[in-house]
Amino acid sequence: MSRLPNHPQTGIRAALMAAALLTVSPAAFAQVPSPAQAAPKLEKLADFPHQVTGVTVAEDGRVFVNFPRWTEDSPVSVAELTKAGTLKPYPSDEWNAWRNARKDKMDASQHWVCVQSVVADGRGHVWVLDAAAPAQSLLVPKGAKLVRIDLATNQIGQTIAFDETAAPQGSYLNDVRFSPDGRHAFITDSGAKGALLVVDLESGKAQRVLDGHPSTQVEKGVEVKADGQVLRRPDGRGVEFSADGIALSKDGQYLYWQAIKGKTLYRVATEKLIGSGLKGEDVSGAVEPFGENGVADGLLIGRESGAMYVTAPEEDAVKRRDLSAGPSGKPEILVKDERLRWPDTFSEAPDGSVYVTTSRIQDSAFFKPDAPASLPTQLWRISFGE
Repeated sequence: MSRLPNHPQTGIRAALMAAALLTVSPAAFAQVPSPAQAAPKLEKLADFPHQVTGVTVAEDGRVFVNFPRWTEDSPVSVAELTKAGTLKPYPSDEWNAWRNARKDKMDASQHWVCVQSVVADGRGHVWVLDAAAPAQSLLVPKGAKLVRIDLATNQIGQTIAFDETAAPQGSYLNDVRFSPDGRHAFITDSGAKGALLVVDLESGKAQRVLDGHPSTQVEKGVEVKADGQVLRRPDGRGVEFSADGIALSKDGQYLYWQAIKGKTLYRVATEKLIGSGLKGEDVSGAVEPFGENGVADGLLIGRESGAMYVTAPEEDAVKRRDLSAGPSGKPEILVKDERLRWPDTFSEAPDGSVYVTTSRIQDSAFFKPDAPASLPTQLWRISFGE
């Protein structure tokens, strides 16, 4: 989204202790009642001085966030948000030691290059999806990867590297979901040519599917707005993100996705993806349009309710959709607040509350050249108490 100069910084610990790196509400780690029919409550949990995208809450309640290198050479890529209200580089300082300015001297396969997503799988692991394309530009060779970190030891347990067949130049691996049996991963590519990736986690085999298919591309005629105006870069280009938001049905039988520059939600049976798709066969005939969400970024399907949560960046809102209503169902506003500037990524906590980041994309240097390279962003929680 921008090509601003890098701002390398040295010393992760020093950077994290720099002035006002993070402020966290004491409510961030408080217990929240299980979801009910009461009106949802929106709480700001943390302020970050860098542009955040991903958040995940593990089954033990630990919270992790990530900061992609979009308009700055961020001093930390993946961090645990501690109960003390600080960011701890995760799983180590060394994995967070990458600097764009030193890329010719560092091993991209052993460092976080441009992390877009962190997702806990409910099986004792946090997975990190590294798009490895700083500024969403050129992909750093050997940098695109999916990495499993074991929560019990905080050690790397598995690294799945994506070659140029799975992640060619121009790709930007965006978000990931895991099958209920823990054997497969599904990834969206929101880059120049949208696609999905199907990954066999045991063998590490990755297959690119629906590459260039209309369901994974930007939708012609759609213009993404912010503050009531069409969002454009200084050169006149608008928002051009392909397949982005992704969600897995409660029973794991359907995978849903959509482009940010798009209104239509699509789905496909996961048995097709892990069967024909993983074999490299065409699965386009199994894709179904599933109504419209409008412009959306993050998607999440609740573990208990089976409802779909949808971010609505044009409206500073989070919506909820009853999937049981089928393609004719419509997302309805759950919470709306002017502070929800580009709600980005969801995670559902063990107590049923929903965490969401605000990445403020419309305020970034991609679209506002006078914006600071280091853009302050936030983490929020929607709880459903009485």
